[in-house]
Amino acid sequence: MAEEKKETNSLDDLSKLRVDNKEEVIINEPKIDTFGRSYATGRRKESTARVWVKRGTGKISINGKEMVNYFARPVLQMQLNFVFDVTERKDQFDVIATVKGGGLSGQAGAVRHGLSRALCLFEPDLRKPLKSAGMLTRDSRVVERKKYGKAKARKSFQFSKR
Repeated sequence: MAEEKKETNSLDDLSKLRVDNKEEVIINEPKIDTFGRSYATGRRKESTARVWVKRGTGKISINGKEMVNYFARPVLQMQLNFVFDVTERKDQFDVIATVKGGGLSGQAGAVRHGLSRALCLFEPDLRKPLKSAGMLTRDSRVVERKKYGKAKARKSFQFSKR
């Protein structure tokens, strides 16, 4: 079965070539370990969170503490609950997270990022609502560095003319 190779020297020759477009249907399968969990890493500012998600009753544990005890401010709790509100999966998953580095605000953002990524791996159909809500994108904003000759990153010392 010797196939002839046709030379293409111009765009007309190229348009005459027939290319078989085989559309492959890519089915995203869930990535679940032997314990029935999905794992993902989330980051925000200087914080890094490791998040495991499994089917359950809605218990959220962060560094061995309940979410209400670890993130005392309601705004930080809302960040985590917003992921479940977008996906309409309230009280269906147990979340175990370990987070280190940064402050509480950065840690809450890191857990939210990891939680949304882990949910996306557990149920690939949730990717579209999470992506449209901007949950899968890492927030790349970090503290600007201090410059020499300045008091802080942009603040200057008081100017004296004389």
